[in-house]
Amino acid sequence: MKDTVLAELQPILDAAPATDMEADGVEATRSAPPPPVEHSPEVRISTRTFSGPECPLTLRIYEPAVRTEELLPALLWSHGGGYALGKPEYEDGICERFVLEARCVVVQVDYRLAPEHVYPAAIEDSYAGLKWTADHAAELKIDRSRIAVAGPSAGGGLTAALALMARDRGEVPVLFQMPLYPMVDDRNDTPSSYEINSKTMPKAWNRENNITAWKWYLGRDFSGEVPPYAAPSRAKDLTGLPPAYLCVGQQDPFRDETIDYAARLARAGVSVELHVYPGCFHGFDFIANRTEVCERCRAEYIVALKRAFDRAAGQN
Repeated sequence: MKDTVLAELQPILDAAPATDMEADGVEATRSAPPPPVEHSPEVRISTRTFSGPECPLTLRIYEPAVRTEELLPALLWSHGGGYALGKPEYEDGICERFVLEARCVVVQVDYRLAPEHVYPAAIEDSYAGLKWTADHAAELKIDRSRIAVAGPSAGGGLTAALALMARDRGEVPVLFQMPLYPMVDDRNDTPSSYEINSKTMPKAWNRENNITAWKWYLGRDFSGEVPPYAAPSRAKDLTGLPPAYLCVGQQDPFRDETIDYAARLARAGVSVELHVYPGCFHGFDFIANRTEVCERCRAEYIVALKRAFDRAAGQN
């Protein structure tokens, strides 16, 4: 497996610590330091608190430091972390890039994490944040008709689930969805989910950690049919969803479920773009964010988002 990782990524992977979520436990796994961020003076970050489904929730809002009266599009970004790890501020860097390069306002919800808060806490918190964003469009100076959803890994799973939930509830129109190497299938029965394991890839997200994360997220109540808002791959009807952009690394345990979800979207008549990056492991664009392949990956999905916003603006 080592020989299949891109040469520019191999030293970064070698330097990463091996993680066993089951053995280490949730607190130890969460103790990893956040990535360093060089903040841009052209982006203003603020926080707001609002009433969530069961408790107050915090929003992290990113916008141009200098605003005019122009209504900007909005992106609801959901952070990654296997539904159990991560914080919005850990992903400040990419959110600031969206503001600067896609000319939008970004909103992150500090959704509740497993195992303390099992499904449906994270998706209901995320949907509440989406609805809050749409309801406060005038205050945020955003164009309510141009709201997109996106996120990596578990945030990609929440992105796909949000698109389904928004379609089904009919309260907030979602323009575009961007599930990046999304965690969408709890069954762990694809070839790639077996291929990328603790022996072949001990220092990247692998089969064993993924199984643990799903157990924490779903809790003990789910032993059979899991709702599609928890695991979007289980959704039987993907028609009527917004256009999608997906990407995944070839050495990612989510490779096959991502490819399958993109294919099913296409078969359902949804416009979809999919990128597969050879030699790349899970979360490479965050872990190795100064490499050529990371810059290329990020540039491609930022451009896809901007294209969706610009296309919609031209139709208004």
